[in-house]
Amino acid sequence: MTNPDFRALAERAVAALERLAPAPAAALDLARADAFMWHGDKEALTPVPRVNRVALDLLRGVDRQSQLLLENTRRFARGLPANNALLWGARGMGKSSLVKAVHATLLDEAPGSLVLIEVQRDELTSLAALLALLRASDRRAIVFVDDLSFETEDAAYKSLKAVLEGGLEGRPANVLFYATSNRRHLMPREMIDNERSSAIHPGEAVEEKVSLSDRFGLWLGFHACDQATYLAMVDSYAARFGLGLERDALHAEANAWSVTRGARSGRVAWQFVQDLAGRLGKTIAD
Repeated sequence: MTNPDFRALAERAVAALERLAPAPAAALDLARADAFMWHGDKEALTPVPRVNRVALDLLRGVDRQSQLLLENTRRFARGLPANNALLWGARGMGKSSLVKAVHATLLDEAPGSLVLIEVQRDELTSLAALLALLRASDRRAIVFVDDLSFETEDAAYKSLKAVLEGGLEGRPANVLFYATSNRRHLMPREMIDNERSSAIHPGEAVEEKVSLSDRFGLWLGFHACDQATYLAMVDSYAARFGLGLERDALHAEANAWSVTRGARSGRVAWQFVQDLAGRLGKTIAD
């Protein structure tokens, strides 16, 4: 092999190795934004310039939950002890909206005090890497997992258990976990019942399955709303966005909309208001 041939071969080999080598991790800069998305495969955070949220004063029927989560988050932002929070219950009743609204409220009170990092359920196995990055930061962070639940043979919950309170290092002092779920114990009931009926030591098996939710010190339950609460939600949105429809007509249309959906919730109220605003030729901007 001639020298030029050898040099060309070596250059191709070096180029191939460089393509296979992982890119160097970017330095963590939480000052770039107040909200981020975590990508576990790249171990990287992507800034979210504008969070899709609803203002806290627009949320109806969850006054107690709002107060408790706001106070817990406010203590955390001030450097005081606070609890991981699990928001569980009926779908469409504002669980994830409340987390984002509380974060925005705290930023209004103290700009730059708190960062919100959303982690997709499929990224849970990379939480340890995220915590390692956050541990080296001075900024206080809420790690948010939306619509969290686990199915049979799903071992990802063990990853979350380990980082919530377990391990030698424990949870970093500048990190809290907030999660939403339709299930109080994050597991389907049939899965828990199967453990009771088939395990050699059913009590121990069930404890293993439900112990994850015990790692959240603050439990906030969300329940299906009645008609009065649903209409109060509609009234609140209509007033904020100046839809200008007469109250009786507004309520009649809102009730008809809920019948077509077969449910009453904050999500249904918001979807109705979006439809109504579109029909009236009005824009919605918070």
